[in-house]
Amino acid sequence: MDPLDAPRISVVVPLYNERENITTLWSELRTALERPGGPWEAILVDDGSTDGSQALLKEAAAADPRLRVLILARNYGQTAALAAGFEVARAEVIVTLDGDLQNDPSDIPGLVARLSEGHDVACGWRRERKDPFLTRVLPSRAANWLISLITGVHLHDYGCTLKAYRRDVLKDLHLYGEMHRFLPAIASWGGWRIAEAPVNHRPRHAGRSKYGLGRTLKVLLDLVTVKFLGSYVTKPIYVFGGLGIACFALAFVSLGALVYRKVAGIESMIQSPLLLLSTLFVLLGAQSVFLGLLAEMLVRTYYESQKKPIYRVREVIGPPPTA
Repeated sequence: MDPLDAPRISVVVPLYNERENITTLWSELRTALERPGGPWEAILVDDGSTDGSQALLKEAAAADPRLRVLILARNYGQTAALAAGFEVARAEVIVTLDGDLQNDPSDIPGLVARLSEGHDVACGWRRERKDPFLTRVLPSRAANWLISLITGVHLHDYGCTLKAYRRDVLKDLHLYGEMHRFLPAIASWGGWRIAEAPVNHRPRHAGRSKYGLGRTLKVLLDLVTVKFLGSYVTKPIYVFGGLGIACFALAFVSLGALVYRKVAGIESMIQSPLLLLSTLFVLLGAQSVFLGLLAEMLVRTYYESQKKPIYRVREVIGPPPTA
């Protein structure tokens, strides 16, 4: 079997200062991917490591043509590293996993098998995590609950990098910030079918974790962005217009209270702060509505100028339309 044949599976692994894990990772990847047979490739993306990882990666790539190495100019973050790997992946099935050896490469065939059952994305679920409970597991559970609640796509483990995708799912996606963890929700909104499967999770034996509580704020901000893009990107007036209507309603209530206090002789209109509050709500309401109208024009310009459809057709049944 020619290792340069078009691969059946592409495995994308982002790496940042994981020099002590690279040799074992590459060995386990080869074992896992050779088990089901068929051509494959591994794409290891070095995200600006400073621990000498690049020398090991270059050595491994020189010894095996199935390994491709991308060395980024600096540390851009995991989302950017994954996006770079997706860009060069050639297979119809793309698998992602962390490079810290906590994800088990032997789980890859099982996730790929879920795609053959008719799913488009197979997500790993670290049912028994080997991480500190207070600093990693508990915040992760809270984040998974919140993401599932807001996106409406219920998964046990959004943070598990070990996932398998059909190529078409990733083809038109553009990733920013920390949005790689929201890929299943974005895919589900696009009509793709999502599955979840328990996977092995191992304790970290070498290197240092790049995750911490500081990432929680980034996840929350990205969650707001993802929710807006997923639910309102083609109808932003619903968000800004709704906010404007709420401000007008508050202005009406505030003005009513102001008039009542004047008629009842409790307070003069000029002396009451409710007058300024009513004016503020009116101005905020008007600004929100106008902002929504501007956003609507921008959205229409974006879709129409690029001839981008606002829908995706899964399947066409019947004869093609005549010209």
